[in-house]
Amino acid sequence: MKRICIYSGSNLGSKPEYKENTKLLGKILAKNNIELVYGGSRIGLMGEIANEVLNNKGKVIGVMPKRLFSGEMVHNNLTELIEVKNMHERKQIMADLSDGFIALPGGLGTFEELFEILSWSQLGIHKKPIGVLNISSFFDPLIHMIKNSCDEGFMRESNLKLISISDSPSELIKLMENYTPPLMENKWRQLK
Repeated sequence: MKRICIYSGSNLGSKPEYKENTKLLGKILAKNNIELVYGGSRIGLMGEIANEVLNNKGKVIGVMPKRLFSGEMVHNNLTELIEVKNMHERKQIMADLSDGFIALPGGLGTFEELFEILSWSQLGIHKKPIGVLNISSFFDPLIHMIKNSCDEGFMRESNLKLISISDSPSELIKLMENYTPPLMENKWRQLK
């Protein structure tokens, strides 16, 4: 993996572990010469990971829609800032630039980005690794919800293999480096 896209909150969250583990992930990315692709903000966990990669001589590409956010939110010290027309273009460019994806704690935007990239994987649009850094068990309710979707017959068990989950940044990177896309069951073929 040469580039990883990070989805994360524009806030720091209520626990110091969120910031600490985000910074640790930034150091690991830079140390392994993995470039960061992210939303281009200078605030919250987004800003923390960008700063940590840059402070450790790594490269950071930000992708941000023009005029969507206040100019003061844009990180001005990135290796590259790509301005796009809208959020749809932003997500597509971030996906195209990246060899893998990691979700950190965040809010609705983070969840939306994670679920969209998971859906694209399920549909075969990409076969890139997707990781969830489960800092302080933040994602436990979401993981339970996804497993419940399988238990209730709305999703196949093979979909669970689309996600690598760890509470350790270094372990998560290793899981993603060793990722093999699962064989997805084609329900449409079965309906014919």
